Amino acid sequence: MQRRILIIDDHDDLASSLAEVFTHEGHEVKAVETRQEALALDGIDTYDVVITDLNIENLSDCGDDEEGPVCLPQTAYFSGSDQLKAFKICAANFRRDDFDEEELKNLVATVLDYKIRYVDTYETVRDMRESIEFELPSAISLMHIVLEYLIKRVEKLGVIKPEQSNLFIALDEAFVNAVKHGNKFDAQKLVRIAAEISKNEARFTIEDEGEGFDVNAIPDPLDPENLFKTSGRGVLFIYNIMDEVAYNERGNRLTMVKKSDNRQDAETQR
Repeated sequence: MQRRILIIDDHDDLASSLAEVFTHEGHEVKAVETRQEALALDGIDTYDVVITDLNIENLSDCGDDEEGPVCLPQTAYFSGSDQLKAFKICAANFRRDDFDEEELKNLVATVLDYKIRYVDTYETVRDMRESIEFELPSAISLMHIVLEYLIKRVEKLGVIKPEQSNLFIALDEAFVNAVKHGNKFDAQKLVRIAAEISKNEARFTIEDEGEGFDVNAIPDPLDPENLFKTSGRGVLFIYNIMDEVAYNERGNRLTMVKKSDNRQDAETQR
């Protein structure tokens, strides 16, 4: 099936390569350089997949009050003097008639593979703070691809030591819970994953479109008496692995923070 793909890339880090690949596969591809150009397009919400890779200086030109379509990064999120990159893959408008999970998985995998190989070099990302967002239909295979990408991203910045960290387990629990318990495997519902990553910490937000749950109703995951209880086991892992954990009132949005292993080692030695 032919898909309509929009790529917004101000430094052509991804646009030309991805446009060539996706066009060769029979998809319709439109590439623009700025957020303003994307906002000026007719029918931006008709694109199946929107890929955004922009620097903060170009986003700030738009003004904090301009939100734009859901598939564009929101300027109000960005502040501070750090160099910031805004990367997002949005499939909120992906046509789901006869939904083919494998098709979308391959599209997302292609984008992330190019980004890992050609954009996310250590020299490029070491002094950068990056806002990464995904809006994807509820599908476990998509969550696995996102999870692997985010783990590689935080490893490259040195936030975690791969051989010592259980970050993979915490994120996997959160992603699977959003698809399985939150959206109940309904591909018509979205999972929204946001990560803000720097050399000091990685902050993750996972939100589903389910009814939510009362976090206080599950056994306290920090209570030793509940260590071997089945219910709340995933929450227990998350609380023990992450440095900060918070649920919203509805219980369908989870925010987790993992501080840099290097930063923690320095604080321990003080």
